Amino acid sequence: MGENADLMKLYSSRILALAADIPHQTRLENPQATVRRRSPLCGSTVTVDLDMAEGRVSRFGQDVKACALGQAAAAVLGQAVLGRTPEELTRARDQLRAMLTEEGPVPDAPFEGYEVLQPARDYRNRHASILLAVEAAAEAAAKLVPEQAG
Repeated sequence: MGENADLMKLYSSRILALAADIPHQTRLENPQATVRRRSPLCGSTVTVDLDMAEGRVSRFGQDVKACALGQAAAAVLGQAVLGRTPEELTRARDQLRAMLTEEGPVPDAPFEGYEVLQPARDYRNRHASILLAVEAAAEAAAKLVPEQAG
């Protein structure tokens, strides 16, 4: 019973609301970069398409096939990704990973929405799914501006 109660807390109404409303959930036609990431542990996959103009994300699309936590993480990314630089995406990825695995702080604005995923720290088997979208976006942006890759 205790484990079920913990899982119920993990899948909060905020997480479920984010998962139900993922921004930019349509793949782009003729994107400048596409990256597909898959979590071997759970089978979640995220495909990210993006374009950049003047060093910033100008168009973004994502196809998310993940658990509610991965979907919520993709929603937070989708809300903040437009106008971001490769450096900002790399920093968001690294800060989210640190928040989950090292008790690090919530990622900097405009990615502070990842705060909703703090309860997932104790569920290491969910971390890969949570990280998929931001990892894919950071990798795609780095492909387009390699000198800013991190």
